[in-house]
Amino acid sequence: MEVNRKKLINLFIENISNAILHRILEKAVEDDVIRRYYDKEFLNSFEIAKKYREKINPVDDKLPDSSEIKGIIIKRVNNELKIRISKGYKNIDLSLVESAANTILSELKIN
Repeated sequence: MEVNRKKLINLFIENISNAILHRILEKAVEDDVIRRYYDKEFLNSFEIAKKYREKINPVDDKLPDSSEIKGIIIKRVNNELKIRISKGYKNIDLSLVESAANTILSELKIN
């Protein structure tokens, strides 16, 4: 049972990290077409993460290991954004990562 929980948490982390990444990228671009694409990616990843969250107990309460999960998510998003910056992406604000993570994680009752 514990392995299943860890797998669900990892899948949740992957999808919510992707959602946060696309939310920040959405704020960084000026082109409406790209912005809509990032919004679509955010919504898709967020919905998948929400489904995984509903399978992780306790469902209606804060997770006991929430600070560890939050740290992993912030680290993953920061790393991916740094990779994107090194590839030439512009206007990416790394200071938005923690506030975006806090907002989204509290919405999913992680934080």
